[in-house]
Formats: sequence, C-alpha cells, structure tokens
Amino acid sequence: MDRQTLAGASVRITREMELSQEQYGNFEAGFGWAFAAGSVVFGILADRLPLRWLYAAVVALWSAAGIATGFARDYDSLLWCRIFLGFFEAGHWPCGVKDTRALLEARDRSLGNGVLQSGTSIGAVITPLVLAAMMTNEPGSWRWAFQVVGAWGILWLVLWLWLVKRGDFSPVSADAQSSVSAEAEMPWYRVLFSRRMAVVLIVIGLINTTWQILRAWLPKFLQEGRGYAESDTLYFTSVWFAMSDVGCLGAGALAFWLCRRGMTVAKSRLLVFAGCALLSAATVALPFLPQGWLLLNVLLIAGAGALGVFPVYHAISQDLSGPHQGKVTGFAGIAAWGFSPLAQKLFGRLVDRTGSFDAGLAVAGVLPLLALLALLLLWKEPAAVPRERTRAPDKEL
Repeated sequence: MDRQTLAGASVRITREMELSQEQYGNFEAGFGWAFAAGSVVFGILADRLPLRWLYAAVVALWSAAGIATGFARDYDSLLWCRIFLGFFEAGHWPCGVKDTRALLEARDRSLGNGVLQSGTSIGAVITPLVLAAMMTNEPGSWRWAFQVVGAWGILWLVLWLWLVKRGDFSPVSADAQSSVSAEAEMPWYRVLFSRRMAVVLIVIGLINTTWQILRAWLPKFLQEGRGYAESDTLYFTSVWFAMSDVGCLGAGALAFWLCRRGMTVAKSRLLVFAGCALLSAATVALPFLPQGWLLLNVLLIAGAGALGVFPVYHAISQDLSGPHQGKVTGFAGIAAWGFSPLAQKLFGRLVDRTGSFDAGLAVAGVLPLLALLALLLLWKEPAAVPRERTRAPDKEL
C-alpha cells in the first residue's frame, strides 16, 4: 500500500508539482536503487538477527517514510521519501521468504509463496479505493492518503509482535535439519557465485522489471494514454490488482496440485511459469487497442501472468540454501532492482519523446518469456536434493 499510493496519485502529483514523465520515472528509479541496496543489507541481517524483531523494525521504518511523503513539498523532498521507503521496504523479502522456507517443505512452497506474494496485491487492491475516498478537488488532498496508509503499518506492527513468538520460524522438524543437501551446506560465497544463483539473478531481474513497470505506469497509461477519468482508473486499478492476486494464488495452487497429482516439482514449476509468462506477453496487443473492454481485459490477463511467475521464482530461490536464504534473497534484490529503476527512467523518457505508453508496456510484458528461456537453457538440478518431510522423492527445479 505504501508503494502503490504514489502510482494512484501520480497524475495529480506530477501536475501540481509540474513534473515531467521522466521525473516521475526518477521517483520509481530512486525507490528501486534504494531497494537494491537495502536488499543486501537486510539479506545479511536476516541470517543473523531474530526475524521477529528485524521484520518489525523494517515495517516501522518504511511506514514512517510513507507518512513523511505526505509532507513532501517539492521534487527533491518527494524523491528522498521514495528512497527511504525503498531502502526499508527491501527488508520484507529476506524476512518473508526465509520464514516461508522454514515453515514449508519443497513441494508446498510455490503455494506458500503465492500466499505471501498475494499480500502485495491485497494491499494494492485496497489502495485505489482509499485514494478515491480521500482525494477531493482540493489541491494537495492526496497528501492525507500517504499519511493514513503509512499509519496502518503501525497496526500490523502491533499484531505481529502479539502473534509471533520466539522460535516460531525454526526448521519444522529435526528431519528437515538433517536432510539439507550438500549444496545447501556450502559456504555462502559458493552459493552466491554458483551457476544456479546466476539463473536466479537473470530470472528476477526480468520478471521484476515487468511487474514494476506495469504497476507503476498503469494509472498514467489509462488516464493520459487512453483518456479514462481518474475515478474510473482508480476503480479499475483495484480490479487489476485483484486479478493479479488471482494469478499469483492460482499459480501457486496449480503447482501444488500438479505435484499432488504425481508430476515432479521441477516440471510443475516450469509448466506454471511458462503459462504465466505467456499471459504476461498479452501486452503486445496494447498498441492496437483503443479505449474499451478488450483493452481492459488484456491488461487484466497480463497482470495475472506478470505476478503469477513470482511464487515459482521464490520457490526456485529457496532451493539454493536454507542457512543462507536471507543472503540469497537479499543479493537477488540487486538484480531485481538494479535494472528496473533504469528501465523506469527510460520508460518515462520514451513517453516524453513519443507521447505514448504503448511500446514500453508491450516490451515489458515479454520479459518473463526471456526468463523462461533462461530457466530452460541454464538451470540444472543439484546432485543432491533436500527431501524435507516428504515421503516420495521429488526432483527439484
């Protein structure tokens, strides 16, 4: 919610502050580069500090950055707010993915990661409704939305500290600890510089760029690119994130179901990833579609596919190493956020020069297909596979 508030109010903010499209892209770029830096910092800390307290700290700090955004008065102050928000938000993934790995066995992680990832969409579904209710015709009315949304993080903090106790994220069984593969017991530098880690970096760099561009530019595309009213855009954005949530949960559930039906973990993940990548590529039709129901349905399909690849990606990254999961996720954040910020800036520059969002969105939607190609050509299964709490041997992707 803290992240998506800017996109929902982007047209108002750029008009009131008289900003170019490239400057708006700089907000997303600053957020992304800060996220990359924070991913490394919190990835290392997640393997060293109690997650109960680390998770609480990062949410409290990024909520404070969200509240501060409501007080920004110019381009520079707003940019710094986005930088701090990105840095502290980066702590979510090392903590969340490490927790999920500890709680679930390999064949269940795609579904578990789908549930984890779906939280981002649930928040994004709510955010446009909050903006629609709070933004009036008065200049600056968007500021209250940042402050209210940021304050909600405090409620999460109270619930987290109340419900989560020390030791909740210990490995689920003694068998889980004893069945760690030889690769998982490698020193951290051998894990991070392995062939499979390189594939993880390629995959997350491509799929995250797709998702971040669609997420950040959708409201502007609808209002400035296709002439939809602000209220209609906000309501559709809410539906779009709901559909992306369906894609996310559906992808995880499908991989889970295929495994239960006897398909190997590797094949089920590849099949689901391929299907979602094809759905994401529906954006290639956008340049040919005017305002109307067909355009909106294509956007819904692409959103479901663009987020649906993430549960599979997280499950793949969790195969590398349990002891070093925080560092794996953290360093993967460099790839995830090292390229997408530049893409955001270039996207804005392209819109300034051409006056159209179409070509950039079309290209962005195809990137998950390139990630699929990397998986097919470069990924190799480990010699030894962890079999945490499983009765039958499953090959891992």
